[in-house]
Order: sequence, then C-alpha cells, then structure tokens
Amino acid sequence: MKKVYLAVMALVVAGTSISCSHKVTRIDPQEQVDLSGRWNNTDSRLVAEQLIDQVLKERWVGEHQEAHGGQRPVVIVGFVTNKSHEHIEAETFVTDVEQSFIRSGRVRLVQGGKKRDELRAEKADQQTNASASSMKKFGLEQGADYILQGSINSIVDSQKRRKVVYYQINLELTNIQSNEVVWLGDKKIAKYVKN
Repeated sequence: MKKVYLAVMALVVAGTSISCSHKVTRIDPQEQVDLSGRWNNTDSRLVAEQLIDQVLKERWVGEHQEAHGGQRPVVIVGFVTNKSHEHIEAETFVTDVEQSFIRSGRVRLVQGGKKRDELRAEKADQQTNASASSMKKFGLEQGADYILQGSINSIVDSQKRRKVVYYQINLELTNIQSNEVVWLGDKKIAKYVKN
C-alpha cells in the first residue's frame, strides 16, 4: 500500500511540474505575430511607416521647400491620444512615427513634450554647473514649422466566441505659424478573432 501511495505521489508531482512549465523562444521583432488580436508592436510599426510614407508624399513638403529656399521642414510630434477600448502605450507608437520621419531624411525632427522639458532643465543646470565654453545657451532651439498630432480609435463587434476588432489611426499635420492643416491621414486595421 505504501508503494502504491509513493508511486501515485510521484506521478502527481511529475504531472504538476510538467503542466507548470512553459517555454520561451526569442523571435525577430520584425516578425509578425498576433496572438490576442489586440494592438501590438507590428501594428504600431507598420502603421507608423505607412502614415509617414503618406505624409511625406504630399505637396506640403515641396511647397515648404519652395517658400524657404530649399530647407527641409522642421516637425514636432505632439500628442497621439489613445481613444481605443484597450490600453495602448501611445508613446511606443509616437517613437515609431519619429523613427520613420528621421529615416526618411525629408524633414528635421525636434523634441517635444517631456523630452523638451528635460532638455531645457539640463540647459538650466548647465548655466550654473558647466564651464562657460561648454555651456549651452537658452533661446537657440530650432523652432518647429509643423506639428503632427492624432488619435488611435477602435470599434469591437463581437458575438459569442467571434469578434472583429477595428482600429483607425488618425494623424494630422498642422502649420504652427498659420494653424493651417496641411495634411490629414488615416490607417485602418481590422482583425477577425475566433476563440
């Protein structure tokens, strides 16, 4: 009886350890993997690349260069608001947008928001703690010509174990001097999820 009890206990312990184990495999971040149907890194990167490709093909770039002696426009990326049904870290999407702008080489990008505030705080600190020859001066920042802002929206349609998740990402580019909207763009994603 004792041997049977020990054998059963050994099987229970072995079964528990097997069922609790999991395996993690590293994959290429560029690989498209969609496990849950929610917004993910692939959506963020592809939407950013496609929208920046759209905005840079529009006439505002050439018009700016004609009016400013061939100089590239200076852009700041403002807020992208998450209005979707799920938690989306908008900062990740903003970073993907900024990378796409920089890679294009067609515009100059300046810092905004908290990053700009941190730069200004560093300049203020240098006024008292850095040598006069290495101190960075106030009032010499590059002003932005345009600001890019937008939102991430979603609609969920579901019934029983099936759902369609629809995302629409809207971006708009505004001339800071005139408040004129020079470009509006959107990208739509629909995902069918069956559980």
